[in-house]
Amino acid sequence: MDLIPISALQHYIYCPRQCALIHVEQTFDENLYTLRGRQVHERVDETTTEWRAEVRVERSLPLYSERHGLTGRADMVEFRAGQPYPIEYKAGARKLKEADNVQLCAQAMCLEEMFEVSVPKGSLFYDRSKRRRVVCFDDDLRRLVADTVQGVRELFEQSSLPEPVADKRCDKCSLIDACMPFIIRDFVPQDVFEV
Repeated sequence: MDLIPISALQHYIYCPRQCALIHVEQTFDENLYTLRGRQVHERVDETTTEWRAEVRVERSLPLYSERHGLTGRADMVEFRAGQPYPIEYKAGARKLKEADNVQLCAQAMCLEEMFEVSVPKGSLFYDRSKRRRVVCFDDDLRRLVADTVQGVRELFEQSSLPEPVADKRCDKCSLIDACMPFIIRDFVPQDVFEV
C-alpha cells in the first residue's frame, strides 16, 4: 500500500480538486497566502533538536504510519517525559479550520504508532496571534482522518480531476489559474466529471 502524504489530507478537506492538482498532477503555484505560509515555516522546516527545561523539542520530525498508510513531517513535536505533543504552524490568525484539525490529528496518529503511546491532543500555532489553539483528538476527528485517507486514496486512483468547487475558497487558492474553477463551472458540461 502506498503511503499518503499527510499534507494531502489538508488539501483534500479544503478542496479535492486542489489535492489532485498538487499531488497527482504535480501542479503548484505561489501566491500571497502560500508565501506567507512558507515564511511561517522557515524556522520549523529545519530538522533540529533542542531542550527547553525538561521539554525536548523536535522540529521537522519525519512521521509515518503503516496502519493508517500515512507519511509526512511534523512542524514541531514537544516531548514531556516521553509524551509527544504535536504543534502545527499556520499563517494568519487563530481560527477553527477542519482541514487543519485533520492534518494535526493525522500527525498524532503517526506519533502514536511510532512511539507506542497515546497522543490525546496537540496544538495549532498561528503566527499572527502568536497563540496556540489546542485540538483534542476525539473519536469523531480520528474517524474523519480515516475517512479522509480513504478519500485521498480513491482520488489518487482516479483517472480524472474532480469537479471544481467554484466558491469563495477559490479566490485565495494559488491554483486558481491552473484549476479554472469558474470557467469550468460555467462552460463545461457536468457529465464530464462523472466517473
